[in-house]
Amino acid sequence: MTAVVDGFGLARIGQIALTVSDLPAAVAFYRDALGLRFLFEAPPSMAFFDCGGIRLMLAPPEREGAVAGQRFNSILYFSVDDIHAAAAALESRGVSFEQPPHIVARLPHANLWMGFFRDMDGNLLALMSEAPSS
Repeated sequence: MTAVVDGFGLARIGQIALTVSDLPAAVAFYRDALGLRFLFEAPPSMAFFDCGGIRLMLAPPEREGAVAGQRFNSILYFSVDDIHAAAAALESRGVSFEQPPHIVARLPHANLWMGFFRDMDGNLLALMSEAPSS
């Protein structure tokens, strides 16, 4: 049960940020390899994409000396209908999977599939899909 104080509770994520070391290379990867819809760039060095209604912000680390991909970032799980077709499409664009699509859980109504890959800065990304049990 969600705790709600004074009738207020958070529910919807509006934006997720990932740190990257090379913004133009990251824009090319997320736009061209992953096929995310590019929204806009904002000075001095931020780029934004649409992930099904949630905005993804890519930017270099904010503090001097910080390195993208060397500290833990959130994992982005991209939901797809056909994980094998999605993985094949990404592989044809040069994406290499650390863990190819595999079943991670057998649920009563479906099998939960995931496949994991990284961007050029080491940020962990994943495909996920629920397929009917056979």
